[in-house]
Amino acid sequence: MLLRLQSLDFAVAEAPTRLPFRFGQTTLRSGVILTARLLVESASGAQRFGFASDLCVPKWFEKNPAKSAREDVFALIASAREAGAAFLAEGSALGTAFDHWQRAYRARVECAPFEAPDRLVRGFGVALVERALIDATCRLGQVSFGEALEEELLGWQPEELYPELRGRSLASLLRKRPLERLAVRHTIGMLDPLRERDIAEAERIDDGLPQSLEAQIAHEGLRYFKVKIRGDVEADVARLRAIGELLLERGVHDARITLDGNEQIEDLAIPLALLRELEHGEAGRLLLRGLLWLEQPLPRALSFDPEALRELRSLSEQVPVILDEADLGLAAFPRALELGYRGISMKCCKGVFRSLLHRALCEVHPGAFLAGEDLTNLPVLALQQDCAVAAALGLEHVERNGHHYFRGLDHLPLAEARDALHAHPDLYEPLGEGAALRIRNGALAVASLQRVGFGYDVAIRFEERTPLASFTPQLL
Repeated sequence: MLLRLQSLDFAVAEAPTRLPFRFGQTTLRSGVILTARLLVESASGAQRFGFASDLCVPKWFEKNPAKSAREDVFALIASAREAGAAFLAEGSALGTAFDHWQRAYRARVECAPFEAPDRLVRGFGVALVERALIDATCRLGQVSFGEALEEELLGWQPEELYPELRGRSLASLLRKRPLERLAVRHTIGMLDPLRERDIAEAERIDDGLPQSLEAQIAHEGLRYFKVKIRGDVEADVARLRAIGELLLERGVHDARITLDGNEQIEDLAIPLALLRELEHGEAGRLLLRGLLWLEQPLPRALSFDPEALRELRSLSEQVPVILDEADLGLAAFPRALELGYRGISMKCCKGVFRSLLHRALCEVHPGAFLAGEDLTNLPVLALQQDCAVAAALGLEHVERNGHHYFRGLDHLPLAEARDALHAHPDLYEPLGEGAALRIRNGALAVASLQRVGFGYDVAIRFEERTPLASFTPQLL
């Protein structure tokens, strides 16, 4: 489908976390949520708005200790504005969604040196506008996201970026039907209480949602878990064993585990030592039996350094190692596969087309895989669009943590939250006056995402958010 890009607006909302979220060296206590609204016109003159949203997470896209969290958030907002300008610069010319995205991605990301520290920041803005563009395309075509992929509505031309993908159709990468159920891989942050008794009375939250891992397992029937580690073998092993003991007590003998280093480990001998220590004791062995992969142990600056990767082959014999923060551009995944990495994260904040391209690269590299990860996706837009991509690509389990660190849909206008509950009753359930994510038997039901548009059937109340031009953060 050929399109022109007409206009782009941004709006903002803020929300406090219900729990502090510790990952890497960062503790998140509030969030700035940026929403994009893109007006697109077809060759016949029909117009539709497309929407996308993301949490502006500090200290993940760029980890510069000299910058404050506030500076990081405003850098992400600036990235969205600059990406919008790149999309609109040639937006009046007819092109497919893939054409418009590719031009903007090259102009904003690939123009910078591969090692540039702000590459992920640059990509954030492009990915946000890209999702709004895909949404508008689906609405113009009166199709769901999965149908847009099957019908090649987005103008997929992978060989323009990776010649080895010539002839790879989108249909060949997809399930015959998108998944209707996604298992939740629950994030266990470094500050998260494991048991009810670990919660000090002054820190107990009575907001209708579980707080401890123990309560989360009982309430949601979880089987998949993602554990944050810090690269301190003694501390990491102690926490992992405590998690394993809890899983044994709760009867979760078939637990599946991933570990996330968040760039905190500079020597791959450290995770090797950690795995050796876990061999001692039933709790550790339970985790090892279910261990699926280790995510981003090394800092991004060392992730392609042959000297830093001396132990990668040995480590990969015990657990596949995947990229996340070091996914810095088009060259990243092919380079990683050559060096011995086995997979790469799928996060819509890094781009939908990039995830589709990575899925295609997995087809030509046997054993390579995509891992569904989460950068605190919040409903409706960010969560549901990410789930729609995962369902289309057949990722049977995905990390989800936004529902744990933020309370339900409280960050949305109340009417929008209620609309989401009405339109997607498989995905949400009532919580107070609003709604919350509905997790049963450890999974999300996502069949209702397969409707016209990119993963959602809710009227986005854009005007009830704060216009970006008048935004002054109150919680940062």
